[in-house]
Amino acid sequence: MADAVSVAPDSYEMVFENDRVRILEFNGSVGTVTAMHSHPDIIAVGIDALKVKFTLENGQSMDAELSLGDAMFMDGHSHATGATARPSWSSSSRPINW
Repeated sequence: MADAVSVAPDSYEMVFENDRVRILEFNGSVGTVTAMHSHPDIIAVGIDALKVKFTLENGQSMDAELSLGDAMFMDGHSHATGATARPSWSSSSRPINW
C-alpha cells in the first residue's frame, strides 16, 4: 500500500524519521480527503481541533475527533483520511494540523 507522504504530499509532511519512529504532520482544511495509504501503528496528537473520517480498505469507516493536546492510538492499517469538520467550539480558521 502507498505511503501517506507519497499519495498526499499537500496533506502529510514528514517531521522526523529514524529506524524506530516516524512523525508525520497532517495539514488540511475541512473537505480535504487523501488517497488510500497505509501506516504502521499510529499515535496521533492533536495540535488543533479536528473531526476526521477514516475510510478503511474494506469500505467501513470510523470517525475520530481530537482536540488540542488529545492523543489516540490505532493499530497499523490502510485508510483514506477525510477532514470532516471542526468541533462546534473551535472558531479557528487556520488550516487543520495534527
